[in-house]
Amino acid sequence: MPIPDNNHYARIFLRALYVATALTLSLASFSSMAGTIVRVSTSVGDYSIELLDETAPLTVANFLGYVARNDFNGTYLHRVVDNFVVQGGAYRFKLFEGPIDIPTGETVVNEFGASNLRGTVAMAKVDGNPDSATNQWFVNLADNSGNLDANNGGFTVFGTVLGDGMAVLDAIDALPFVSLGAKAPNAPYFSEFYDNPSSFVYMNVEVTERFSTSSHVYESGTGLLITSVNIDDGSELLSLNLRSVASALGFVIEVNQESVIPRQTAFDGMATFDSATGLLTIPALEVNLSGSVSVITNVVFKLIDATSARFLLDTYDQ
Repeated sequence: MPIPDNNHYARIFLRALYVATALTLSLASFSSMAGTIVRVSTSVGDYSIELLDETAPLTVANFLGYVARNDFNGTYLHRVVDNFVVQGGAYRFKLFEGPIDIPTGETVVNEFGASNLRGTVAMAKVDGNPDSATNQWFVNLADNSGNLDANNGGFTVFGTVLGDGMAVLDAIDALPFVSLGAKAPNAPYFSEFYDNPSSFVYMNVEVTERFSTSSHVYESGTGLLITSVNIDDGSELLSLNLRSVASALGFVIEVNQESVIPRQTAFDGMATFDSATGLLTIPALEVNLSGSVSVITNVVFKLIDATSARFLLDTYDQ
């Protein structure tokens, strides 16, 4: 008998969740989005961006190329200027090696159009060269149109922060920062005192099917699970992404190792992991099954392979 692929298990699992849950959210409660949605998970909190696919197509395609290659996951914010911008996308940090450059692709032709207002997302570039943007991007913390719209051919806005996402950016702006040279000129850190780059503000960026403010989200279309986890009652706080993988055992998810980033503080409803039992428990998981959105509770996954960080769905409440 042929072994069903993981999509088979995913369909069974998600249909069961959809039928079992008592809460089904109306699609009408979510506004229709015209552009691609990406979710940015940071050490401080998560926010989402709607991309301007139609008005800045080359820039959006460039940005999504980096996202698809996993390039932004595990990178740190290297430049935050108070009441101006939050900038990242260029570097990861590796212990005993230091900053690691994210490989850059071809530069992008400038597509300046929308103004650099508060909450807009734009590409960074080299002074004096309008067509030099690659992987660095920033969120405008204030109305910077008077400066950035006229400077260097205008800075290309290619997205807008959704909902109350600017609260996360403002919280990052309020953090202290350390200056460590070109690869960390104004790097925010969330510890009481700067000790080492493990206290930097890190981020992950993933394409999602819809805008959601839930702390824990799973999508059937992408196989992506976004979550934040309290390890062993506070020994570590992490944000990370997992994806469903093919397995004969059942519904299995695997951690994207580069997406494991520190989280500043715990919050009510945070997922937990007990290393003694190997159980990952998500108190409330929002599930998007082909556009039908449900919330299930007490979802428990059991660690089945520590090397690859794979978890098997164990139980959940109906």
